[in-house]
Amino acid sequence: MVAFWLGNSGHYKPLMLGFGGASVLLTMILAYRLDIIDREGAPYVRLPQLMKYYPWLAVEVVKSNWVVIRACLRADLDITPTLAKIKTTCKTDLARVTFANSITMTPGTVTVEIEGDKLLVHGLYESGTEPEGFIEMDKRCAAACDPKEGRV
Repeated sequence: MVAFWLGNSGHYKPLMLGFGGASVLLTMILAYRLDIIDREGAPYVRLPQLMKYYPWLAVEVVKSNWVVIRACLRADLDITPTLAKIKTTCKTDLARVTFANSITMTPGTVTVEIEGDKLLVHGLYESGTEPEGFIEMDKRCAAACDPKEGRV
């Protein structure tokens, strides 16, 4: 953020740079003392894992779009709306919310509720809301968002 501010502001005088450096240092000291820097609050350490997860999710969204488009264009509406409980292996709130949002972003499914390690999912098709269909997404989401053993 410092580089972004420097690039956009154009203030390179020693006094302004000194004030900027002092404010960054003070912010870092306060954040450390308040213990507010963690893996969920600053998920930058997960960026490599997320960069693998989001392209995979984009492909899943496109595949689900085709299913929903075919359902909409058919003369007879053959949908079978259903609710299903999906158990997740995600450990942190961030991972659970990312998993729930990934389900909702996928056309034809909506996460209605998160309760502990279970998600209530509504789907257009009964076959599309079977718990086995969400295992890969759950594993990939947990790998991208949950903390690893021994890493801070």
